[in-house]
Amino acid sequence: MLKHLPGVYIVSDSIGETAEMVVRAAASQFNSGTMEIRRIPNISDTYILDEVVHQASMNNFIIAYTLVIKELAEHLKAVADKHNVVCIDILGPLIDAFKQVSNIEPKREPGLLRKIDEMYYRRIEAVEFAVRYDDGKDPRGISLADIVLVGVSRTSKTPLSMYLAHKRIKVANVPLVPEVIPPEELFKVERGKVIGLTINPEQLNHIRAERLKTLGLKGQANYANPERILQELEYSREIMKKLGCPVIDVTNRAVEETASKILEIYYRRLSNV
Repeated sequence: MLKHLPGVYIVSDSIGETAEMVVRAAASQFNSGTMEIRRIPNISDTYILDEVVHQASMNNFIIAYTLVIKELAEHLKAVADKHNVVCIDILGPLIDAFKQVSNIEPKREPGLLRKIDEMYYRRIEAVEFAVRYDDGKDPRGISLADIVLVGVSRTSKTPLSMYLAHKRIKVANVPLVPEVIPPEELFKVERGKVIGLTINPEQLNHIRAERLKTLGLKGQANYANPERILQELEYSREIMKKLGCPVIDVTNRAVEETASKILEIYYRRLSNV
């Protein structure tokens, strides 16, 4: 009679993390010291399965598996039964239950959970990037970004940066102000990465005046002065011309609409790399 837990082969057509977590959770219910776990990932053929079953039989191991490819799972179970090896299907019963209740066929594609996790973490990383390199806080972000947005204040640079971040795209944005020399990094990045934003001066004047009201400031401030706005827009046009960057007019555009234009430029550039 065994006084300790048997070793376990973790068999998976992905990396086997799910099965190992379940095995360790079950093993934690026993005060039996250490337990040997051997992970066999990325299974794609039956030859490896035959060898795992042979080794499990020789070493008195059990097998825990997450094989979503049906043919591999069925083969492993059949060979394990033939050699009297205890073989536990971690995912199969739950997948079958979902299928039975929903009448939806499973994809049977290995590694989907890992792909979902990777997409989630890339989104979080992109959001953190947008916050860190918002409003020209740190010019080092320009070379690290997937997209760099430039434009005068209130051309939706920050909302666009956050919207695109949720698409897992790292965006830095830099305000263009006549009194401030643009960071030299702007002129060193590859062509097409920088995208300029412009706007109708009358709409910009209205947006800025409303912004001042929300801050409890007078509308006559230089920030919303029509002449000042024209000066800023002219300055931004000059900088964008020097950069040779594409320019999008955000006048009366929703953030989603402008973002769609930016993504079109971005993916076009990637396809030409």
